[in-house]
This record gives sequence, C-alpha cells and structure tokens, in this order.
Amino acid sequence: MDEKKLNPEIEDELIETEDETEEISEADVKEYPMIPLRGLTVFPNMVLHFDIGREKSINALEKAMIMNQHIFLSSQMDENLDLPTPDDFYKVGVIGKIKQMLKLPGDSIRVLVEGLSRGVIEEVIFEVPYFRCRVRTVDEPETADDAESEALMRTVLASFENYININKSIAPEVFASVVSIENPGRLADVIASHLDIKLEDKQLLIEEFDHKKRLEKLNEILVKEIEIMNIEQDISSKVKSQMNQNQREYYLREQLRVIQEELGGVDELEEELDNFRKQLDELELEEKTREKVEKEINRFSKMQPSSAEATVSRNYIETILSLPWNKESEDNIDLIKAEEILNEDHYGLEKVKERVLEYLAVIQLSESLKGPILCLVGPPGVGKTSIARSIARSIGREFVRMSLGGVRDEAEIRGHRRTYIGAIPGRIISAIKDTGVKNPVFLFDEVDKIGADYKGDPASALLEVLDPEQNKDFTDHYLEVPFDLSKVMFITTANSTSTIPGPLLDRMEVIDVSGYTEEDKVQIAQKYLVPKQIKQNGLTKSRISFTEAGIRNVINYYTRESGVRNLEREIGNICRKVARNVVTGDTGKVSVGPKKVQEFLGKKKVHFDIIKGETEVGVTTGLAWTIVGGDTLFIEAAALPGTGKIQLTGQMGDVMQESAMTGISYIRSVSKKLKIEEDFYKNYDIHIHIPEGAVPKDGPSAGVTMCTAIISALTGTPVRKDVAMTGEITLTGKVLPVGGIREKVLAAHRAGVRKVLLPAENEIDIQEIPEIVRDDMEFVLLKHVKDVFPNVFVKGDK
Repeated sequence: MDEKKLNPEIEDELIETEDETEEISEADVKEYPMIPLRGLTVFPNMVLHFDIGREKSINALEKAMIMNQHIFLSSQMDENLDLPTPDDFYKVGVIGKIKQMLKLPGDSIRVLVEGLSRGVIEEVIFEVPYFRCRVRTVDEPETADDAESEALMRTVLASFENYININKSIAPEVFASVVSIENPGRLADVIASHLDIKLEDKQLLIEEFDHKKRLEKLNEILVKEIEIMNIEQDISSKVKSQMNQNQREYYLREQLRVIQEELGGVDELEEELDNFRKQLDELELEEKTREKVEKEINRFSKMQPSSAEATVSRNYIETILSLPWNKESEDNIDLIKAEEILNEDHYGLEKVKERVLEYLAVIQLSESLKGPILCLVGPPGVGKTSIARSIARSIGREFVRMSLGGVRDEAEIRGHRRTYIGAIPGRIISAIKDTGVKNPVFLFDEVDKIGADYKGDPASALLEVLDPEQNKDFTDHYLEVPFDLSKVMFITTANSTSTIPGPLLDRMEVIDVSGYTEEDKVQIAQKYLVPKQIKQNGLTKSRISFTEAGIRNVINYYTRESGVRNLEREIGNICRKVARNVVTGDTGKVSVGPKKVQEFLGKKKVHFDIIKGETEVGVTTGLAWTIVGGDTLFIEAAALPGTGKIQLTGQMGDVMQESAMTGISYIRSVSKKLKIEEDFYKNYDIHIHIPEGAVPKDGPSAGVTMCTAIISALTGTPVRKDVAMTGEITLTGKVLPVGGIREKVLAAHRAGVRKVLLPAENEIDIQEIPEIVRDDMEFVLLKHVKDVFPNVFVKGDK
C-alpha cells in the first residue's frame, strides 16, 4: 500500500488530540474523522470499497489510519455537491473500519471499509482540514427475542427470494448466505445492502434503530420493487413483441419490393403507401389518431387509384400527414425587445402596449398560454391589426390573419365533412398547415362583423376555438380527429363589442384601443406616414416636405376619423400629385403647407363645429360618440302654444326618444321649483330637434342636454353655448354615467369648449384624457340635473 505524506496541519492536530482520544475510547460517544459519501450508503456488517479524491476526505482518511483505522461514513443529500457543509449530509451513518487503502493514478485513493455499527452525529467539531464529529454509537440486540421478530424475518426472506428470482443481477448464492443470519437487525442490513434502490430509501433503513420497524420498512420496499419490476417486464415483453411484428412486416415489404423490381419496376401505389407509412412513423401521434390514419391508409391501399373515392382518401391522408402535430416555433420573449418593437411600430397607445407587455410577461413566467384571449376594440385605423402583427414579430412567431367580416358559414371555422364533394378543412386548420407550426399568433379580424344564417353560426363555432379549456381537443369536421390549438396565441379585433355574442365576448379580455388626439396624429404623420408615403411614391426628402401646419390642415379639414387611415391616404394623394409634377419636369422642392394642401386636395371636406355666436334660449351644446370619434351636438328645444303635443325630429333612435320623454316627465315633477306653469304640458307643444337630421342618432347620453334645453325653452332663460354636457337622466333627476368620455372631451376641446359637465361617476375617465387637453379644460361633475343650472343658465336674461 502506498503511503502519502500527511498534511502538516493534520500532523499538528493529531499530536494535540491523540491523548484525548485514548481517554474516551471506551465511552458510547467518541470523536471520529468523517467522510461524506456521494451516491453511496454503507450498512453495518457490510464490506465494500469506494474511491475518494476530495482533499477533505483524503485528510480524514489519513487521520483515521493513525487513530485505530476507525472512521465515520454518512451519505450526502445531494451527490452533486463538491464542497458539502454539515447541513448537506445525513446525521445518521455508520462507524466503519478501514481494511485496506490503495493509491490510484490522479491523486485518488481506493478504500476497503467494513461497517461496524450505526452512529449518530452529536456535534460537528470542525470542518477544516477535514470533518471531525462527535458520534454516539447505537447498539443492537444479538438475536431475535420474540415470535414477532421471527415472523418478520421469515416474511422479509420470502420477499427477498421473490426479488432475486425477478432481478437476475443478484446471484442466487446471496440468498443462501442470508438465510443463516439470526440477528434481525443484521438480516435487514445485509439484505438492504444488496438491493438496487434509491439512496433515500437506504437512508430510511439506516435511520431506523428498532429492528422490527426496520424489517417492516424493508419488506414494504421489497414488495414495491417487486411490483415495479413485474411492470417493467410486462412493458419489455410488449415492446419486444411489437419490435418482432415490425421486423416481420419490414422483411415482407422488402421481399415484395424485390419481387416487383424483378417483374419490371416498383408499383407507384406501393411507393405512395410506403411514403405515407414512413411519414406516419415520423409523426408522434396519439394512439387513437394513429389508428385512424393507419386504417385510412389500409383502406386507400385497397381502392382503385383512379377512382374518385381514392382521390378523397388520398387528400385526407396528405392533409393529416402535412399538419404540424409536433412542430413549434421557439418562443423568444424578450420584454425589452418587445417594447422596442411596439414603440417602433406604433406611436402612443401606452395602455395597450402596457397590457400587451404584461400578457407576454405572464406567458414567459408561467410557460403557458392558458388565460383570456385578447380582444382589441377600437375605431377603424387606430392600428389594431398591426399591433397583433407586432406581437408576433416581438416573440418570433409566425403570424396568421383571418378576417371574419361577413363570414356566415360555420364550415369556414370547422371545415366540411368528407361526405361532401370538394370537402376541405376549415380556415383555422388550413392556416396552421400553411404556417408549418402549431403555435402561431392567430388574429381573428373584425370579430364583431361575424354573421349567421341557415348554414350555421360561426360565432358559436368560435366558442370552442377561443376557450383555453377546450381548444386542446379542437376537432375539425374534415379531420375527424382532435388537434391541439392550446399553443396558439389567439388575438381578436373589433370596432365595437355591442354586436359580439355574449358567450363569445365572455371568453375574451377586452382592451380598448381608443382614437388619437390631433397631437398624436401630427406625430404619427411626421414619424411614420410621411416618410412611408414619400418612399412608396418614389420621392425623396429633397423633393417634398410637409410642414406641421400643413399636416394639421389635412387632419382638421380633410379627414374625420379616430385613426389615421384616411390621413395616410390624403398624404399619399399629395405625394402622387408631386410625383406627377416631378415627372413632367418640375425639379424644385415642394414644401406642403396649408395653401399647398388646399391646392392639391381641393376645397375643405370636413368642417368641425366651432362654438361661436351669442347665447340662445332653448339651444344647448351636447357631446356625442361616433365610430370615428367624438363630436359636438347642438340640441334645440322650442315651447310653442298648442295642446301638449311632443314632436321629436333629427332621426332620433328609440333610446334617445325615451331620454327626451324622461326629461319632460322630470320637469313636470319639479315645475313649481323651476317656476314653470304646472299645466305647461297641456298648453304648449314641445318640439325637440337635433340638427344634421339625415344622420341617425341614438343613445341615452343626451338626456341631460335635452332636459336642459327644454327647461331653457319653458323658462325663457338663455343657455351658454361654450359649455358642453353629457349624461343619462332618470325620472328623479339623477345623472348616470355614460361611455366615450375621452372622445367626447377631445371633440369639445377641438370645438373651442373649455368647460364640460360630466356625470360624477365618470370622474375616473378624466384620467384617460391626454394631459395637454386635460390641463386646458374645466370639468364639473354632476350628480343631479339641478347641478347643471348654475353652470349654463345666464342669470338675469329672459
């Protein structure tokens, strides 16, 4: 045996502790050098060898060779730790005696150790230069002292015999060697040392000091291992049988191929069938799906290739095999990069971008798409579709867009059954097949314009597609087998939620993509639209430029929209006219200001209401929401001598007419307080008119405005034109909240109004208004109609 020079620190420590060790050598608690074992457990009465190479372990071994060759051995909880601490190894282990040690190449040492008895670490004295522990020895009885122990020993021996019969890696002679052991504790330890079980299970047996309980635990482990090995044998037998069957089929096919070649070439049908089977083997399909495809291939093999039925079958098989059952594009979710892409593609829309980034962050953390489907709702031209495209670009996924506008056939979603001539899969499965991956970003555009007729309801078919709990088993009518859509990121867009069916809307999380302010449009035009249109029309910056005043002129007098689609169209119109001039010989640079805009685009197309003129009786300024943004709305009321008729003109919808009736009833209930004749409803005809009569109008938000106009007409009190209002009214005069506050206030600001009366419950919506507009406005919150009067009626005038 090669001797290794001792570490000087160990030599000094040996001199200091040698006498002390001799003094406590006869006690139950002694000090031992300690080696943590990796992936290995030593039992008492067990002789085995292992290699050590860590410096601390070598130091402990050298110390033990000097001190009676005794050493304490305990297993590490994590065998991958190179530098364990006292918390990283078990406190119960085995006191062993070193029988032999041999130095190996590479500074490692092979040690032969005999386990003597169990020991429990009472204290770790020090860790450097090796672990030294105070260990309490655990003694055991010599023989079985009762019938229960004897019964347990026989049960364990029977289980061990079964284990050896199944596990052929253990020699049969081992059982003969353990039968003669009479000590129950020792029997358990010797059997456990021969088992191929987890380290944690062996440690449980080491830590069990009561020999009866140790035998019980050992028997439980043996029974469990026997059951697992039986299952493994069954699985192995099935796999072997399957392999034999596959080999047999392979040999038969090869023989058939050789025969066909000898007869004059391989049959094209057989080649096609072989190709189908090869593709099927490459796909990891569920058992039921695989069986259905195999059945279809076998059916196809028996058909006449030129028959119509064979064509249908061939198309079905090719469709199934070309689907990306297991192909996914790898997600590359980088929130910083995603934010940069969203900012690069879109100006403003801060809340939308924030919600999209939150959505991506949740996907990254949870590694799952389960959750609400995003529904981007807003007016046309605000960038809903391009936001979805940017999401796909930011995470590196394929992008698919499917427009649902005017779709009335359920088969567009679910496909046609194969019984129909010319049957094809639905557009969802077809799009996924074209992308080649099962996890694209899938945009359902214009989901609010989906229809229904005698061919079915496409919106109902979408319920399964957009439900995270159901779409993992989406079944297309053509495929007739489930396809997993749970990895697809679905996004929908709509102009309004009012026409989306309730159950479908319930499956989506609505994100409002509101319109742009004038300042937003100016920035978008300067940064995005103008450079894009200059490039598309073959111009350069040296040929044309747009002034800010020119852009504002186009925004205010040639477009009326919440988005920027028409703005881009008009800018492109100007660029085309400049391009024509360049081609015909005009070489000068054109600076597009207000005059040039009118020269290129003609007379102004849009005229916004500008609040001007004197105060009038019976005329109030209201606010309305339209699909292209907000607008001001003048409401006129007149009280004429008559018989109590009520006349409503200006294309009012049912809800707006009911609001007018509600306002009149409220006025009747408080006529005394307002100093109005109590029988005015008998002596006067009331006429309410909303100008621009050709435009249909509806909604409850003009209730306050109409009520105020009627009171003004009945009392003869003028109303301030520069104060706008909105809100729904009840019979008791309460003012209820309404929608579209942001767009309405922007319209009021554009028209020159600087004071707006809003329902008190809409106070939270004021924060949605751009700061530059908010700071320039005065907001009055209404709880009751009477709160309107001090702000709009001009006192002293009749």
